[in-house]
Amino acid sequence: MSVITISRGSFSGGKLIAEGVAKQLGYRCIDRDVIVERAAAAGVSQEELQRALEEPPSFLERLQHKRYLYLALIQAALAEEVREGRAVYHGHAGHLLLLGGPPVLRVRVIAPLEFRVKMACERLHISEAEALEYIRKVDEQRQKWTRYLYGVDWTDPSLYDLVINLENISLEEAQDLVVAMAKRRRCYDFDETCRAALEDMAIASRVRARLALDPATSALEFNVSCKGGIVTVQGRGLHAELVREVERVAASTEGVREVRVSRVASEALRG
Repeated sequence: MSVITISRGSFSGGKLIAEGVAKQLGYRCIDRDVIVERAAAAGVSQEELQRALEEPPSFLERLQHKRYLYLALIQAALAEEVREGRAVYHGHAGHLLLLGGPPVLRVRVIAPLEFRVKMACERLHISEAEALEYIRKVDEQRQKWTRYLYGVDWTDPSLYDLVINLENISLEEAQDLVVAMAKRRRCYDFDETCRAALEDMAIASRVRARLALDPATSALEFNVSCKGGIVTVQGRGLHAELVREVERVAASTEGVREVRVSRVASEALRG
């Protein structure tokens, strides 16, 4: 009854592993497109949401505040999709988007460049030179994305519970390793404590997304946490009227029992 996130570079075999693991465990296999479609239901462009997940923000975007809105919606969508457990998510930075929830089995898949180039050539019908350039560009963008948003290097093995190198391991063997880890490690089981933690995370993400969309609060950025349905919202520049608006938006969100609002210092807020 766990949640598994699989991080991988383009054409590294992560999608195939995720599908195989989900089939063996009887879990749902969730990809980025599912999350984007759900997030876009709030009325924003799927194309822009996709870009928010794929490309590092430009200087202008950092000033325009859009990135915060998109990531709030994406995080809320992912939290809702996995809140019942029994899910495998393969998409960029799933393990980072779910920070603060219950233990998630965080898997990283790497593969030799030759493997990736061959797969890119077959899938995209491009030359080896084009495949190399495509892989280099995507890897660079993902590295910049995670460093900007979370201050980490997405290739750092300490961010994962299991790192699988496909150089001498088949896709089937890699799937078996992930399945074995999910079954053997009790900390990844979804007991009542884990379920409550993920429910709290879903509520917090829901509140943050609604604050990002409501006209009265959309110009600000917030840190939102939840414990047992009690939501704490932290933000800067909050005068009395804005506090009331934050309380109104948060209190009207499904699952919220109580709202507490506090001001924070002027450093940047991140989700």
